[in-house]
Amino acid sequence: MSETSGKESAALTHAELLQLKRWNTPTIYNGWEQITHRDPAADAFNLEETRDFMPQMGPMVGYAVTVVIAPSDKRHREANPQAWEEYRQYLADVSGPKIVCVQDLDKPQVIGSFWGEVNSNAHRALGCVGTIVDGGIRDVDEMTNAGFKALARRLCVGHAHSHPVRWNCPVEVFGRSVSPGDLIHADKHGFLVIEREEQAGLLEAARFMDTNECQTVIAAARNSAGQSSDDLLKALNDAGRRFKENARQKFARDGEW
Repeated sequence: MSETSGKESAALTHAELLQLKRWNTPTIYNGWEQITHRDPAADAFNLEETRDFMPQMGPMVGYAVTVVIAPSDKRHREANPQAWEEYRQYLADVSGPKIVCVQDLDKPQVIGSFWGEVNSNAHRALGCVGTIVDGGIRDVDEMTNAGFKALARRLCVGHAHSHPVRWNCPVEVFGRSVSPGDLIHADKHGFLVIEREEQAGLLEAARFMDTNECQTVIAAARNSAGQSSDDLLKALNDAGRRFKENARQKFARDGEW
């Protein structure tokens, strides 16, 4: 069942989300660490290994919608036979793009998959672009064909007793807590969870730090042809200082180089 209700407006426009999708998740992290008050060594990203089963689709960006499942336990289906209808209504009531974050109570076992050809197509129709599921998926080619990206622990064969247990609630996936409305950026490296108060400044920070790298430390490294070791080391050190100073002037922080 749903634990919260209500509908909040998105912090970013669709155009801004599309711009965030142009970069990989580590690049978004580089911007996020400049604006967060959290610990960039411990917060926001997945703490356990996950696998991107559709890396050819590139990054996915969207707002978290959440659901808890327990495919080994058929009692949940018997307790609430209307759960699927209520869960789908929840999805329909939330603005997109949405990423479905699924906590599997069977962890560390994988008994059955919430995802397959049918469910991925239904979720795509409801404005969901993909999922992060701390469990298994199946029908991976058909999910890809539906345009539905998945980060998961592994593949599996059956669906078992997959059934929504509760939804629109905080969940834990791959060691990271996710709440409805969090902004998710995910790719083959893992995923990043951006809380609402940090979302508005994320695009500008990511763009600035990417440009900062290209104009300083990366440029110095790629202009090294024909330089002596002493000249190259001086260029790299000078570029590193410029990189840090640029970040300090923009964010009152040093950057990571």
